[in-house]
This record gives sequence, C-alpha cells and structure tokens, in this order.
Amino acid sequence: MEQKKHLRVVGAVVLRDGCVLAAKRGESKYAYVAHKYEFAGGKIEPGEAPEQALVRELAEELHAAARVLGPFTCVTHEYPDFIVTLDTYFCTLLTPACCCEHEQLCWLPVASLREEEWAPADAPLVRKLKALAEN
Repeated sequence: MEQKKHLRVVGAVVLRDGCVLAAKRGESKYAYVAHKYEFAGGKIEPGEAPEQALVRELAEELHAAARVLGPFTCVTHEYPDFIVTLDTYFCTLLTPACCCEHEQLCWLPVASLREEEWAPADAPLVRKLKALAEN
C-alpha cells in the first residue's frame, strides 16, 4: 500500500473586533477543500522555521506584512489523499491584505463560525476559537 504524502503547513489566526480573517479556497483538485474557508498560510519549506514560513506565505498569498504573536494550536488531519500537520499562530497584519490567491478574503465573526464551511483540517481550530471567544 502506498504511503500518503505528509505535509507540514502553517496557518495565521488573525483576529480583529471579534472577527477572524478567513481565506476561501477556489477550485481544487481535491473536492473536500474546494470553496472552503481556511486560515491563510501554506507549506513550510526545508530549513524554514514555522514562524518564518508563515510570514513568507502571508507576504506571497495576501501581499501583506505580518508579525507572528505566538502559537495557537497544532492539528494533524488525514485527508483521503494526504496527511497534513497544521501549526497555527496568532498573527497581526502590519499592512492591508489583498485577495490575490483565494476566491474570497473576509472577516467572519468568531461567534457565528460554522465548522462545515471550513476545510476539514481547520475545523478543530474553529471549535477552539469559538470556545475561547465564549470564555
């Protein structure tokens, strides 16, 4: 049996006025993530620290300068075609974000986030964010 590819990726949890920055994916060869929200970020390159990868990815994806504030959480999720380990960090944007690579970039109220609208690997993060917001 062929072993699934295991990707290490980073995601930015950017909060503002009770809302979180959500990046909606466009078409994808994987239907289970197409048109779903995700935390902006991407793959960690060899030799890169996760925080460095996140700052680089936000510059590439959103054309925004960002500062990593601290860790949020880490999840590993097995999709039908690959496995992903997602390290997320609280971040702040130092410059405005541009919707360059996603179908939509928006601020969603944390209290009304719906897990089913997010990529499956991101759903546990949505649950945790909502729980934090309730406390």
